[in-house]
Amino acid sequence: MTVAEDVARIAGAALAFAGTGEELAGVLVAETLGRRVYLCAFESAAGRAWLALDDAGQALGDQRLVREAASLAGLCEVAEESAGGGHLPELRARLAEIRETDNPEGIEEAEAAVEALAETLLPEPRVASGEYLDAIGSASRRLEQALGESGVSPFAAAMQAAAGSVEELTADVERNHKVPLT
Repeated sequence: MTVAEDVARIAGAALAFAGTGEELAGVLVAETLGRRVYLCAFESAAGRAWLALDDAGQALGDQRLVREAASLAGLCEVAEESAGGGHLPELRARLAEIRETDNPEGIEEAEAAVEALAETLLPEPRVASGEYLDAIGSASRRLEQALGESGVSPFAAAMQAAAGSVEELTADVERNHKVPLT
């Protein structure tokens, strides 16, 4: 079963948990602590509510598991948005332009690194995992090095800068979870 099919299946199960006036707004998927977790976001006039479901569509109440899944989903989202400066199509075009006009030494390495990073990024829906996060980080660093960045990694700096936002997401999931977390 594909991730998209899993998300559709879980979305159907999540609808049973929707309260009056709530709509399922989205499903984030994470694999952490040896389990797959589906973070379901519900929207209503009262705001957002969350519910973590397991692979069988059962509500999860394990605070550590839910917290890890929310954090990992947030980190992967930031990593995807920050990879290659967040503008891979523009970077590809700029490198092609540089190849045409100047053809500097190392341009092939930079173009290959952009392609490797693009291939690392998974289409949505995708599963957020530590391995996926590491793969994005590694591919981003290779690209930075191919572009001549020898100092502090812009990707790492973006990830550090987003720590507060990821913590806010995690706290929101915990605070507005539909079942008690223990």
